[in-house]
Amino acid sequence: MRKEGNRVVPGQRNPARGPGPDRTAATTTARPRPPYPTPSAEARLRYWFDTTLTRGIPALCGWLALGCLALVVPVSALLVWTDQRAPASLGARIAAVWRSTGQTMRLGGEVGPPLRVVLSVLLALIALLYVSTLVSLITTGLTDRLMALDRGRAAILERGHTVVLGWSEQIPTVVSELVAARTGRRRRVIAVLADKDKSAMEEDLPDTARATGRTRATGRTRVLCRTGRPADPAALARVSPATADCVLVLPRDDPRDDAETVKTLLSLSAALGEDRRVRVVAAVRDGRHLAAARLAGGPRTTVLDVDDLSARLVVDCARQPGLSLVHQELLDFAGHEFHTLRDPRLPGLTFEEAAGACPESIAVGIAHDDGTVTLNPPLSARFRDDDRLLVIARDEHSTRLSDLPVPHDPKALTHAPPPAPAPAERVLLLGWNRRAPRIVDQLSRRTPPGSTLDVVAGPRAATTAAVRTAAEALAPRMPVRHHPGDPALRSTTDALDPTGYDVVIVLGPDPRPGRGDPDDRTLLTLLHLRAAEEESGRRVPVVTEMADDRNRLIAPRAPGSDFVVSGRLVGLLMTQISQNPHLTAVFEELLAPAGNTLHLRPAAHYVTTGRTTSFAAVAASAARRGECAIGYRSATAADHGMRLNPPKAHVRYWHARDQVVLIAPGD
Repeated sequence: MRKEGNRVVPGQRNPARGPGPDRTAATTTARPRPPYPTPSAEARLRYWFDTTLTRGIPALCGWLALGCLALVVPVSALLVWTDQRAPASLGARIAAVWRSTGQTMRLGGEVGPPLRVVLSVLLALIALLYVSTLVSLITTGLTDRLMALDRGRAAILERGHTVVLGWSEQIPTVVSELVAARTGRRRRVIAVLADKDKSAMEEDLPDTARATGRTRATGRTRVLCRTGRPADPAALARVSPATADCVLVLPRDDPRDDAETVKTLLSLSAALGEDRRVRVVAAVRDGRHLAAARLAGGPRTTVLDVDDLSARLVVDCARQPGLSLVHQELLDFAGHEFHTLRDPRLPGLTFEEAAGACPESIAVGIAHDDGTVTLNPPLSARFRDDDRLLVIARDEHSTRLSDLPVPHDPKALTHAPPPAPAPAERVLLLGWNRRAPRIVDQLSRRTPPGSTLDVVAGPRAATTAAVRTAAEALAPRMPVRHHPGDPALRSTTDALDPTGYDVVIVLGPDPRPGRGDPDDRTLLTLLHLRAAEEESGRRVPVVTEMADDRNRLIAPRAPGSDFVVSGRLVGLLMTQISQNPHLTAVFEELLAPAGNTLHLRPAAHYVTTGRTTSFAAVAASAARRGECAIGYRSATAADHGMRLNPPKAHVRYWHARDQVVLIAPGD
């Protein structure tokens, strides 16, 4: 076999194989691999040219300049060499060519023989082509840049800004509250990174947060949206988390996506490094992922359990109707919230002396330098170095220590009667969701002995099994009876006579794709309850958990009803903690079953009702009992009548049905 060129001729022996038997059969069976064709010089040049064009607008402008010079320089040289007045020396003529090249924009200014006019017009046409093409390229480049910015891919170069990672039901609340937060900064930037289109994010945000606006104390606030997956380190770098003041990692709407939150915390820890000073606040919906999220976030990360907080809030309001208004006021930046005050006069003072020196705010605790908080401390507790005063105030600048305490009338103070043992209660739970087992467990721990719980939930096998499991676990503490049925049906509600219970809790179903708004069934249940109340003439406290705060505005309500919008309250809590890390310990204690919690107690336990006196007398009477009075609820007001942090000198007429809002040890 022999070769001809690059081909192997069948029937000839290949010399490279050496001597041996004829291998014609093997050769015909296995086809030889065809050689790769060598690209021509023209193809290589075209490929190189195409590659340079893909480098963007600068490469296109460079090629345009080279092409223009390749046409202008020869034509300019021809103009110079055909000019009778051209200099004789070569160097002078080259200089004349350079001047003619630089004056191409004269657009046909030459006069003389026809050839020179034609050449001048040709240069003008080349100049017009070059300028028009250059303008087009610049316009295209600017358009591409604006489109890239509109896609939210540009990096943010800020310092001291606030970063919000993720997109969920909390995003409107968090961004609005960050805009409304009263801080000492003249300029504030909020960066939002989510796996969503930038224009869609800006459209979905509230008007107060989407536009640059001026608030009462924040100065100008900018909200910058960037597109990207928060768990992706490359996308995370777009919002510059390492230079931020705080980072909020929002919980996903589906508890099954908590793993994405954990991964985001891992990416954030890698971006911030070990020696970091950035505060991080995150939240998960499933408590089983809480330990993993805290481990991924590191020691400076606060991770909240959304379902646990929601269950505690619902039970708090069920035990004491009206507490939802207190929580809303304390968590909303538009009202009065917790602040810490550092003052050089504090070290050595007792808590009683510091509390008496706050005429426009309410002292409720001591914030220590290690991040712990002593809520409602003994009056004799003294401030140490680096301790701060924890107060409820309108903003961080409204608290000033006064040298003289606000006087009050000692005769107005009363001695509270000894608390009577709380009677057993009948509790009705309408509906079931993933938070229901926690709510039932909290109820069994906080209701008086002998209380009973009736649960009305759908006949689905999974729901029945979940209720049975909860009933078996709580059998030693509270009897639980399950009534299969749909709470949104009037027949189911009437069969149990809801007005015969001490409190009714309404829960909506878990949101699922394709099943509509879960609050729809909740609203139907509330309408049936309202009809039953009107027919019987009896009112029963109703605590309703809702998913959307907008539905709360249209829900049928009655005196003594509370609405817990868990998503909004969790968003408010995350925002508060991001601005003041000491509040983590404060709200953990306030929402715990034991310790110092929020209470609504009769005003008659603190001051003589039926007369006029100042709030300073109420505060003094509560302090004498080891409690902190932080406000009151008027029984005669047209609205809910809740007022927190009234001035100590505030004087009003106290009715027998008025209530005092307190931070006090549990009953």
